[in-house]
Amino acid sequence: MATLDLRPARLVVLSACETGLGEITSGEGVLGLRRAFSVGGAQSLVMSLWSIGDEDTATLMDDFYAGVLHRRRPLSPADALRAAQLRMLEANRKTGQARPQSWAAFIEAGAY
Repeated sequence: MATLDLRPARLVVLSACETGLGEITSGEGVLGLRRAFSVGGAQSLVMSLWSIGDEDTATLMDDFYAGVLHRRRPLSPADALRAAQLRMLEANRKTGQARPQSWAAFIEAGAY
């Protein structure tokens, strides 16, 4: 990914489990997909920090994409992800539980 020209990519979404984790290497910092996509020029990256069920991921991603792609005035990736996570939290609370494992695994990382 680091060798590709990803500058035109406004958003890259890695919805598989643990895509936001990396390997700590002495003198190099954390080496992982986030760094590779950033070096390649991707503007924004959404990834997960732990395993999350397929159904919960699909629900969250549907809501996220609706916010970032299918609106008259699209939200930024960070705002769309936050809004989708808050809606999942609210839906979970209606059943009497917060269940952060179902919505909090995903983060948005802008270029650094």
